[in-house]
Amino acid sequence: MATFNLNINGKTQTVDVDPNTPLLWVLRDHLKLVGTKYGCGIAQCGSCTVHLSGIAVRSCMLTVSTVGNQDVTTIEGLSENGDHPVQKAWMEVDVPQCGYCQAGQIMTAAALLENNPDPSDSEIEMAMNGNICRCGTYVRIKKAIKLAANS
Repeated sequence: MATFNLNINGKTQTVDVDPNTPLLWVLRDHLKLVGTKYGCGIAQCGSCTVHLSGIAVRSCMLTVSTVGNQDVTTIEGLSENGDHPVQKAWMEVDVPQCGYCQAGQIMTAAALLENNPDPSDSEIEMAMNGNICRCGTYVRIKKAIKLAANS
């Protein structure tokens, strides 16, 4: 076990865990931030996406020991009131069906728009590639991203 001081959603959080513990399980089990979902456990589906210093990363394969002093933002920290432009567009377009993958989808889309405020269709498809939605809401996801880009 080791002690880690992590900057999660703008607050310092201290956890005592094995250094090889995936960030996903630190967030969910130790910090009770359950918006980040477990999907596949091999960084292939995107359900566990968080931001690490503004970059969308898969938290299921990122060990807590590699986080260091970098800022971690989860879906809970994206906005205080669920009013981030991507979250608002998600609701306006009515993207979620079952909703399980949506936190990861939103986090990936928010990182895309932070770095590219007016992405083309192909840039959206490239950035979102690998975020799997079993319900197939990809058309609505792209529409919501374009709406958020224009707000």
